[in-house]
Amino acid sequence: MTDDNPADEISEIEARIEGLAEIAERCRKFILASKLAIAGGVALLLFAVLGLFGVGQIAALGSIALVLGGIVSLGSNLSTLRQTDAAISDAEALRSDLIGVIDLRLVRDTPTKLM
Repeated sequence: MTDDNPADEISEIEARIEGLAEIAERCRKFILASKLAIAGGVALLLFAVLGLFGVGQIAALGSIALVLGGIVSLGSNLSTLRQTDAAISDAEALRSDLIGVIDLRLVRDTPTKLM
């Protein structure tokens, strides 16, 4: 980042915020998929334990793996989402500070006719 022009720095920060927002959205999608995997694994495990629909031992092991994989994925993506949200907050605070440094002119200070 350059110290010469705050507008350039603000543009770079806004691009970073957009990138972080995409990462956060991707994490939210993985969190939803993880929750669905956990729920599906639990349901399949219950079917296996209760002997419903002729589900065997292999399905029970698969459901346990699905639940564990979902839990690991959920935890990983939740922590990544928290870190990303913190980075977005920091970048927005920096952007606000840089906007405060710029000597902005009010619209009412401009001439009424441009020509």
